[in-house]
Amino acid sequence: MSENKLMVKREGDFSYPIYFENDFENLLPAMKQEGLDRKKICIVTDTHVGPLYLEKVKALLSQQASEVSSFCFEAGEKNKNLETVQKLYEILIQNGLDRKSLLVALGGGVVGDLTGFAAATYLRGIDFIQIPTTLLAQVDSSVGGKTGVDFLQYKNMVGAFHQPRLVYMVLKTLKTLPSQEFACGMGEILKTGLICDGDFYRFVLESSEAIRSMEPSILAKMVRRCCEIKAEVVERDPKEQGERALLNLGHTVGHAIEKRMDFRVLHGQCVGLGLIAAAVISKNRGLLNQEEYESIRRGCSLYGLPLSVKGLSEQEILMATKKDKKMENGAIKFILMNGIGHSFIDPTVTDEELLEGIREIIQ
Repeated sequence: MSENKLMVKREGDFSYPIYFENDFENLLPAMKQEGLDRKKICIVTDTHVGPLYLEKVKALLSQQASEVSSFCFEAGEKNKNLETVQKLYEILIQNGLDRKSLLVALGGGVVGDLTGFAAATYLRGIDFIQIPTTLLAQVDSSVGGKTGVDFLQYKNMVGAFHQPRLVYMVLKTLKTLPSQEFACGMGEILKTGLICDGDFYRFVLESSEAIRSMEPSILAKMVRRCCEIKAEVVERDPKEQGERALLNLGHTVGHAIEKRMDFRVLHGQCVGLGLIAAAVISKNRGLLNQEEYESIRRGCSLYGLPLSVKGLSEQEILMATKKDKKMENGAIKFILMNGIGHSFIDPTVTDEELLEGIREIIQ
């Protein structure tokens, strides 16, 4: 298989490619190979990414597509909602997109989640592709077919499983990321190693200088390995009936903080806080030793992720975890670690254990 391409199996005999590229120039050949040329296309982006890349991508796609329109919404998690989706539906109808048409998600995780959900529900489902431009989207949200929007501040409460036809990653876009956004991606990368690949986790810590200076070969290696891990998990459990829940390590407490802070703390930052809380619970159960616990705190610190949050009480966060969409029969499917690189689902974590983890991350 080509060094710049990774195949992800979908349900049945279908699969889709992830491309790792340095620029947009191979986008058209990639789409043609997947039979996605000569369609009506709508590019969905936001006010952060649109000014940087929309015209370039639009000009490229116009060489192949019969018609290219675009929809740009105000950037931010607060706009990942049904109201924005409704506005997108209106654009799609006005431009005459039909079941043979294609949506293109150009942006970070918010853009990808919202576009995928619109694609899953417009005309009962049309094709879409992902062009993730943030580190977090490249290593996590663009792969695996989870789509959705937030509802009444409950994160990703409304959604669908809808796999993209292809994912096209332009690693050069990472150079335009604000440092906070890059750190958010690192939160998901640390999580990925902690779940099932201790050697990868240690590589990420040991390579921190090269990663922070965005050395291209190291970035490419890191992003690809994250995609390989996620692809393997998604292939085995495409609709989160079991093993895929491991990808939620750090997310139960993380989402609770994100909601209670009204999304003022970014997703990857909240995941980092959730990793520390999960590490505390795991350590208290004797599953992590002190050195491993400190390694997890050090990983977050190395990449500029917060180790604590101000302005919330432990009870507020605890109550918010009860609204998590991953509740099952009244119990949280909490993810714990049994050493670095080994995780498992545990529905028996008590409120007191959760509070012990939460106390470690609030000021």
